[in-house]
Amino acid sequence: MQKLQSLSKQTASGLPPWLWNILSLTVLAVLACIAYWVTKSLLSNWWARRYHPTQEKQRDRVLQQAVIARLANIIPALVLIAGTSLPALKLDATLIIVINNVASAFIVLTIALALNKLLDLVDVVYRRRPDAQSKPIKGLLQLAKIVLFVAATVLIISMLVNRNPLILLSGLGAMAAVLMLIFQDTILSMVASLQLGSNDMVRIGDWIEMPTQNADGFVTEIALHTVKVQNWNKTITTIPVRKLITDSFINWRGMFDYGGRRIMRSLYIDQRSVRFLNEDETKKLEEFVVLNEYLDRKKKELAEWNSKLAERGAKPINQRRVTNLGTFRAYVDQYLRSLPSINQEMLILVRQLQPGVTGIPLQIYCFTSDTRWVVHEGIQADIFDHLLAILPVFGLRVFQQVSDVSGMIAAPSAFAQEKLDNATTPL
Repeated sequence: MQKLQSLSKQTASGLPPWLWNILSLTVLAVLACIAYWVTKSLLSNWWARRYHPTQEKQRDRVLQQAVIARLANIIPALVLIAGTSLPALKLDATLIIVINNVASAFIVLTIALALNKLLDLVDVVYRRRPDAQSKPIKGLLQLAKIVLFVAATVLIISMLVNRNPLILLSGLGAMAAVLMLIFQDTILSMVASLQLGSNDMVRIGDWIEMPTQNADGFVTEIALHTVKVQNWNKTITTIPVRKLITDSFINWRGMFDYGGRRIMRSLYIDQRSVRFLNEDETKKLEEFVVLNEYLDRKKKELAEWNSKLAERGAKPINQRRVTNLGTFRAYVDQYLRSLPSINQEMLILVRQLQPGVTGIPLQIYCFTSDTRWVVHEGIQADIFDHLLAILPVFGLRVFQQVSDVSGMIAAPSAFAQEKLDNATTPL
């Protein structure tokens, strides 16, 4: 009797049931593809005619098109759900349930992805507000994304297993502690990765310095759990992602972005060589073009000060005079400002630090216009070569500690040797 019934089913449609289901699914898939293509074409053409963004708002257009493209994916799922109820297809009841559940889950996923892009668009638009820097909403948007995807995940799972979402949530509550214990490293790393990416703290190619992890070099890889740093000695340091959130580190990306690499080095001046300049020495230093403005200003300032002292009958010892160290400091400042290799738009500073047992530190603080390490070191060396060579012209000496001078003979300079050769020794 059962054989006769199965035979009647086969002869009623002309095909076996499994083959008929395959043909019906093929027809539904073709209809869904056609509906998707028509919907996306219509929405794209409509949006292209309606919206003409400027170059500044090009990112807005990309995000808005992404939202529209995500929403267009809902149409094929709706076609599949509607097609399963057509009597002409005569699909199996179990297959109808599976198609409806999968299509419903796909609709939920599509809506979640579209809302995610919409939140990105809200963030981009909000950043153009004048108060966006003082009142950021990125953290709130990230929290909204987390809630969105958690809710979408629960709904998708409940639809796929054909159960009530509340029942699924009650079961997940009992497993939450076990899941967090097993996947605590993954959860912490995922949260840290989200924070690193959203705050733009580290990128591949950044030079970072993290002494606590013995890392000093360029980032070569950013994974879920680790960040790889190639150090200057070509070794590889692997840093847990969460360490970049909990521990402090230096990212040198700003140096490359601003186009200036810092020079902060000191010349140690022998304090015993600091003195006043006499008139002849001042006139000699006026031959330096970079010192003309400084010396003229100092002459006027000191002349005005000293004239007031003379009116009060003060003795000449109270007069102010130009020092060789102050003049040299002015020379260094103007010399740095004349160099094209120094970034003139950034801070240039020549200052005295606290004197100590090693003399008076004259610190030079500026930025080279080339951030490459080798070029930067070459510029820095050229500057200090010049300053060390010209220091005696100002009557100054560099402080240098000597542990033992016994048995050491200082070679005379060419000028001193010439004087010695021409000198006559009295009998």
